[in-house]
Amino acid sequence: MTEPTILIVPGLRDDVPAHWQTLLAARLDRVRTVPPMGRADLDCAARVEAIEREARAIDGPVIIVAHSGGVVMVAHWAAQTRHPVLGALLATPPDFERPMPEGYPTIEDLRAGGWLPVPRDPLPFPSIVAASRNDPLGRFERAAELAACWGGQLVDLGEVGHLNPASGYGEWPDAEVFIRELAKGEQGETSRADAAAGASR
Repeated sequence: MTEPTILIVPGLRDDVPAHWQTLLAARLDRVRTVPPMGRADLDCAARVEAIEREARAIDGPVIIVAHSGGVVMVAHWAAQTRHPVLGALLATPPDFERPMPEGYPTIEDLRAGGWLPVPRDPLPFPSIVAASRNDPLGRFERAAELAACWGGQLVDLGEVGHLNPASGYGEWPDAEVFIRELAKGEQGETSRADAAAGASR
C-alpha cells in the first residue's frame, strides 16, 4: 500500500513554530498542513473548505492529525466530505459548548461562525481521541463523550494541559506512535494511558 500522507489540521491559532504539529510536519516526508487561520475569522465553513482543498491535493491514503479546534473542524468536515481517510488522530478537543477562558471565542461567536452544535455523528473513519485530564479548554469527560459519539478510541494522556506551548509542551513523540497505529489499523489494540510520558517539556 502507498505510504499515507499526513494531513495536519491546526486549531484556532496562527503559525506557531514551537507547536508539536509544526515540529511533526518538519520531520515527516509525506505531509500537508491546512494553513492556520487564527481566531479573528471564525467562519467554520471556510475552514472546512480548506481541509477539503488540502485533502483533494493528496494522492493516496490520508491520515489526519488535528489539534484543539481543528478536531471540531474535522468533525464538521467529515459530515460532508466523500474523501477517503485511513484514520484520524484527534488531540485535546475543546468544549465549544461551554464558556472558555478569557481570550478565546465566546459561545455566541462560535455559534455565529457555524461551529455549533458540535457534530456527534459517528465519523466515517477510525479515530484516536487523545484527551487531557486538566485541559483548560475542555473537561476530560466531555472529550470522552465525543470519542464515544464519534466511534473513536479514547486515550487518557494524563495531565498535559492543552498539549500546546502554553502548557509547556513542544515535541509530542507519541503522535507518531498513534499515526503508525492508525496506518496499521491497530487502534484499540493497545493501551496508551501513559502516552503523556512521551511528551517533552
